[in-house]
Amino acid sequence: MEPKPQAVGRSILPSANKDWLALHQEPIIDPAQPIIDPHHHLWNAPRERYLLDELEADCARGHNIIATIFAECTEGYLTTGPEHLRSAGETAFAAQIGQEADARNIPHGICAGIISYADLRQGAAVEEVLDAHLKAGAGRFRGIRQSTAWDRNEAVRTTIRTPPEGVLREPVFREGFAVLTRMGLTFDSWVYHPQLSDVADLARAFPGANIILDHVGGPIGIGPYAGMRDEVLRVWEKGIRDIASCQNVTVKLGGLGMRLGGFGFHELPRPPSSEDLAAAWKPYVETCIDAFGPARCMFESNFPVDEISCGYDVLWNAFKRLAAGGSADEKDDLFWRTASRVYRISAGSAYQADIGA
Repeated sequence: MEPKPQAVGRSILPSANKDWLALHQEPIIDPAQPIIDPHHHLWNAPRERYLLDELEADCARGHNIIATIFAECTEGYLTTGPEHLRSAGETAFAAQIGQEADARNIPHGICAGIISYADLRQGAAVEEVLDAHLKAGAGRFRGIRQSTAWDRNEAVRTTIRTPPEGVLREPVFREGFAVLTRMGLTFDSWVYHPQLSDVADLARAFPGANIILDHVGGPIGIGPYAGMRDEVLRVWEKGIRDIASCQNVTVKLGGLGMRLGGFGFHELPRPPSSEDLAAAWKPYVETCIDAFGPARCMFESNFPVDEISCGYDVLWNAFKRLAAGGSADEKDDLFWRTASRVYRISAGSAYQADIGA
């Protein structure tokens, strides 16, 4: 069943069909397993609302969500003041939601970390922007994501901003990246699979940087890549193993529910089960775990974007099926410990007592 499109700026974002999602329910697998969700968004109109109440409802579905990390999505920007500082409004927006969750004693560590946006193509001048984020974040700001996902075919586009080709290799970008690294902040990299060599080159140029590869490196299955899954998988795996040789890069296991992957779950008469999702995503998740090791991998929800394919409870069930062969220690890496280390997340004394953080 086709999801309803929502216009945002110049892009079209699909939103979940709640009636369709309700057609499949299943019990929670291993409900005691602690989870840090290291990548979710929050937004309001004109997109379909996904704010604290909606995130809290998802976190309360039965999985043991102990903390979450907000990822930038051009929400809450300031509407006055210098243009280059307006993205700091998104950090303040997410921090306020985290503070509201704490005040309401919501037990899921909502927005314990915040990933916002700054344009590193400002070079050294980006330090002013990063300082503004640090101030707005009230201790929650951890770093930035600057999407450089690019493909010459418009059908592949998934982002509001359309970057030029080759941003990660630009000298002025790397000047700004050096500032980010010096300040000890993280960098989330969102690229498509043909661009993975750019990430590897950046990681080798800045061995002290803390780089996180989003959404298993963006394997494309739509547009000109439709019907080429085996060929894409070969190219993608080569790029993933190259990046994995860089010890300063970790990878987020998720984002495969987006249309980009070409799995087409949202077009089925009924939503997929966690078994269906795990079977489809197994080659990507297992390759990443094999290449990076569990200590450099973290499962992510990418909600509400991936909700077009499944519910939050079914998504984490699928991840638990994919991790079923691992040891208890490896599962802790995949579900919370990698995210906790990479983003320096501690959700308070209860969290520390429960899992020894």
